[in-house]
Amino acid sequence: MLFTNIRTTSKRILRESIFLKKYYCSTINDISLAKVNRPARRLINLTSKTLCPAAGLHVDSSLRKKLNNGGMNRLTASFFNLPCIELAKQLLGKTLVRVLQDGTVLKGIIVETESYLGELDEASYLLKNKNINQNQGLYMTPGTLHIYLNYGIYHMLSISSKGEGAAVLIRAIQPIEGIDVIQKNRDLFNSKYSKEKSNKASTLRDFELCSGPTSLTIGIGVDMSCNNHNLATSPLMWVNEEPSRKDEVYPIVSCKRIGIESVGTEWATKPLRFYIYGNKSVSKIDKVGELALLEMI
Repeated sequence: MLFTNIRTTSKRILRESIFLKKYYCSTINDISLAKVNRPARRLINLTSKTLCPAAGLHVDSSLRKKLNNGGMNRLTASFFNLPCIELAKQLLGKTLVRVLQDGTVLKGIIVETESYLGELDEASYLLKNKNINQNQGLYMTPGTLHIYLNYGIYHMLSISSKGEGAAVLIRAIQPIEGIDVIQKNRDLFNSKYSKEKSNKASTLRDFELCSGPTSLTIGIGVDMSCNNHNLATSPLMWVNEEPSRKDEVYPIVSCKRIGIESVGTEWATKPLRFYIYGNKSVSKIDKVGELALLEMI
């Protein structure tokens, strides 16, 4: 029995070593962020409407194709077909686009992500929830949205990547369009669930509105209706690469993930959180990670 345990443990360590070597990527490809506060747009024309079944939206026929395609800047399926860590880094600086039920368009620049490496990762959602139906998105085509509930009321947004069960958690975005709507969504949620904040006007600054994974989903209205949609084809949400930021480079901080201390030191300390250095919308800075980055520059 002792020999069997040692052999099993050795195999597990070997698998993890190969797995991490495969998934780690040192490429830095960040985008500098210029704040653009544009009002929310609506893709609705009440005089001429056709149904967009996937989203449950009534959309003007002349805009339907644009809505479904996401425009010229929409990232295609091949972009998401990357190992988890590489995808987490490549998403930084890209624009997350969300279309609400009434056609309102909200946008934010992705500034913070975390990698969860599938079944070998002790912090993976797969180990917390064994419900196959709820985990479907993690095993679907890369780029599939995996939406799940935290504490029963907070939605979390992950994107499946290459690698079985692997996904990237979007932790923060910098709002750039529809900020007034994002603010209202935050206030509405507080009035419903927070007694302390229900009668108070929000004092959050623009860059704080989507700073954190649950603040993000509340702000841009992410719920279970988005679950299992693929970002390459969904009319509800997609990711753009803006030409104006395509060739710009900005340093990435690599550090330990947040809120997973209970899984043990080995996985809790792995540098699987990534954020754009110096961006105000990042949920929490990591001084150790930033010092390590500055020493490399």
